[in-house]
Amino acid sequence: MTEKLTVFWDERVLLNDTGTAFGEVPASPLLDVTEAHVENADRVRNMRAVLRNGPLADRIEWRDGRLASHDELRTVHPEEYIREVADFITRGGGYIESNTVLSEEAWPALLAAAGTSLAAVDAVLTGDTSLAYALVRPPGHHAQPQQAEGYGVFNHAALMAERARAAGLKRIAIIDWDTHHGNGTQECFYTRSDVLYASLHMRHGTWSATHPQTGSPAEIGVDGGMGFNINMELSLGAGDAAYRAAIDQVIAPVLRQYHPELIICSSGQDASAVDPNGRQALTMDGFHAIGSRMRELADELTDGRLVLVQEGGYHLSYAAYCLHATCEGLLGLAPELDDPVGYLPDDPRHGDADIRLAQSYLARFWRF
Repeated sequence: MTEKLTVFWDERVLLNDTGTAFGEVPASPLLDVTEAHVENADRVRNMRAVLRNGPLADRIEWRDGRLASHDELRTVHPEEYIREVADFITRGGGYIESNTVLSEEAWPALLAAAGTSLAAVDAVLTGDTSLAYALVRPPGHHAQPQQAEGYGVFNHAALMAERARAAGLKRIAIIDWDTHHGNGTQECFYTRSDVLYASLHMRHGTWSATHPQTGSPAEIGVDGGMGFNINMELSLGAGDAAYRAAIDQVIAPVLRQYHPELIICSSGQDASAVDPNGRQALTMDGFHAIGSRMRELADELTDGRLVLVQEGGYHLSYAAYCLHATCEGLLGLAPELDDPVGYLPDDPRHGDADIRLAQSYLARFWRF
């Protein structure tokens, strides 16, 4: 296995100040003490810190990110939408939709997140490294081509997939384990077979007019993309064993038949047991297993070509620990950090019915 994980970072992703909030909506006037919006700069500061200061420090190679150009953004997002976002920020920013905050300094932060993601996939496409991680914010997997949503404005995983297609790759797989359905990424590729999208997420359905997708396993794609959209919806509190089983019994069999040339991962840590935005009861062991399985599948199917981009993860401390565990799995290393909160019981059969349901929708396209 690769001895180093190449992590791409750009300090400018910290510039978007999302301010105070009641979770993710404006702060309540009924309370004396306000807290930060859950999508804030401190969350990725801690993620960077745990990789720099923890046991993996000598296995991490840090690379500089960069700003994305308008031409690069236009591979996914129309020019009119890009201008609307820029104009909104120029006018002072605020809530561009119900839970997505953009401050007056957000524009370079958004360009840095997109450009750093592209720098990571470029490094893998050129053979500079086979294993890369774009540590960016805000998350991008809710961003649809013409709609900011779920903290995100530009869809980083989709930009990376389009970059790979432009480089000549014919089959790209995006695997998303953020605790929320990546409705934006689904929207980008719902009619296509050249990019297979698979999301493992808690059952939550749609939550606003800007989020019409449900994340249901019945959403399998349309037209030429039918069968190439996989929603592995898991019941609340699914746990480590259910996620491992969902990967082993749904995601991995499809990937082995699809034969991707590159795997892109939307890597979120908000499925943890203590995250304010998710209650899927994943522990550090669960995230380690996810990282390990992604690396094994990449080694088997793509000559090891694997690139990840940061999505959710909102507990300031535990999300960073769970990222460290994910990266240990990617590198094929045993866990070294003790899990400070991962004490919940884990039912190995919790996800069985959810897995069978997903397989039933996909059985006409893939063998299980």
